[in-house]
Amino acid sequence: MRDRPLDIDWRVLDLGARIRHLEVEGFLVLPDLLDADDIARLKRETRELDTFAVDYSVHQQVYPNVQFAGPAITELIAHRPTLEFLTALFGDDIVMMDYGYARSAPGHPGISLHCDGQPWGSEIFGFEHSCPRLIRVLYYLDDLTPEVSPFRVVPRSHLSLHADANPYLRYEGHPEQVMVTCDAGSAVLLQQNVFHGNYPNTGDYAREMLAIAYRPAWAGPAGDVREWDASELANVPPEVRTLMTGRNRRVWFPEGGNKPAGMQDMATGINPSRWGRAEE
Repeated sequence: MRDRPLDIDWRVLDLGARIRHLEVEGFLVLPDLLDADDIARLKRETRELDTFAVDYSVHQQVYPNVQFAGPAITELIAHRPTLEFLTALFGDDIVMMDYGYARSAPGHPGISLHCDGQPWGSEIFGFEHSCPRLIRVLYYLDDLTPEVSPFRVVPRSHLSLHADANPYLRYEGHPEQVMVTCDAGSAVLLQQNVFHGNYPNTGDYAREMLAIAYRPAWAGPAGDVREWDASELANVPPEVRTLMTGRNRRVWFPEGGNKPAGMQDMATGINPSRWGRAEE
């Protein structure tokens, strides 16, 4: 395996370059999204979570459906710098699909290479990740170093049409996987069908992460998923509530003909020139 930290200065990428990297390579680092105070607030709340171990290691503790676990955790859903980028990527109408917490302690063996997007659902993800477009945002509350469970990914694997890219497959590793490290407060964004995982934690501290999945509103799941509890939703800030409505919502036109009325002749979101966009 050529396990090598990726050498990219993420801070110098402009908007178009960020969109290009996410669309083409399948992942992107957005640095410096959270400051020390943000991280401290989130860690005070994650300490109170009643986590449980995954089936393959007691050193990997998780807490799914964390969206109502505390004010700072909930407010992160509508974190403005992240949403500004997602709006440029998706358009204005965005839906949050799920939200989970994970802590990789020393001794964590690493996560196998896998895809999050599974078009007909699965036992692990249900239909939440059957959406035709989905981006997961992984907020890291601790430094990712080569020793402390760094992210790993097979770039461009989501573009492959080969049977090896079946999103239901998993791999122990891959000779062209790369290692992604970043500072606490940064986030890794990933395409749902890129093969990714993480490396073992051979360091001396646990690495905490909050993962939020978003999609454009048109790209609803293949089957019904549970809607958010209305009584809990009533207590979240309005900017968060806007993102947490209609998990089953989709925009489609099954009756559409060859020449529907009202067709336009411009759509900036599919411009081949979109990778040259400057900051807005």
